[in-house]
Amino acid sequence: MAECSEAGCENEAAVRLHVPWDADRNVCTAHARALVQQDGIVAEPIEGSEWS
Repeated sequence: MAECSEAGCENEAAVRLHVPWDADRNVCTAHARALVQQDGIVAEPIEGSEWS
């Protein structure tokens, strides 16, 4: 599985974030929880990933 795309994070990516003003990115659940609070960002679970 791919790693989280956030700088300095080595956790497994479990969520794909659709960001209207930037490229989509795959992030871990911890970063997804924080980033999805911004208006317009939509989170989609990555199939086959484990949620923690």
